[in-house]
Amino acid sequence: MTERTRSYVWQDPEELAAATRDLGGLDLLQRIASGALPQPGVGATVGFRLVEVEEGRAVFEGGWNDFMINPAGTLHGGWYGIILDSCMGCAVHSTLPQGTGYTTLEYKVNITRGITRDTGPVRAVGTMIHRGRRSATAEGKLTDAAGKIYAHASTTCMIL
Repeated sequence: MTERTRSYVWQDPEELAAATRDLGGLDLLQRIASGALPQPGVGATVGFRLVEVEEGRAVFEGGWNDFMINPAGTLHGGWYGIILDSCMGCAVHSTLPQGTGYTTLEYKVNITRGITRDTGPVRAVGTMIHRGRRSATAEGKLTDAAGKIYAHASTTCMIL
């Protein structure tokens, strides 16, 4: 079990929603990144966490978990998708006012190299490209500490 997994404390989703209902997207995400609110369970499950957020930009950190390897001995491709979907979606979410949500309509991931046990921690940086009334687009990049790109992605989100 990694430190990221141990730090997660389950919270009832309905209680969390009630406690955060009056927050805009940026305020909510900043409270999660600072530790004032718990990290979502998905991050603990697959090994990443929100570490930075500003309007239109969200950064997640994560890395190797033995239970996420594929038969080739690298991280499963779905791991790249879930961390990139998270950083891009949160980049969009950070621009939304109180009472407004979003959902991912589609995303595309391009994996450029495999993450192995020796890669070390990686960062997924999501940046919003455009936001209209009903939809938004964003891009994401997954890099190691030296800035080497392991994957890049794009998304379209529907604003609710």
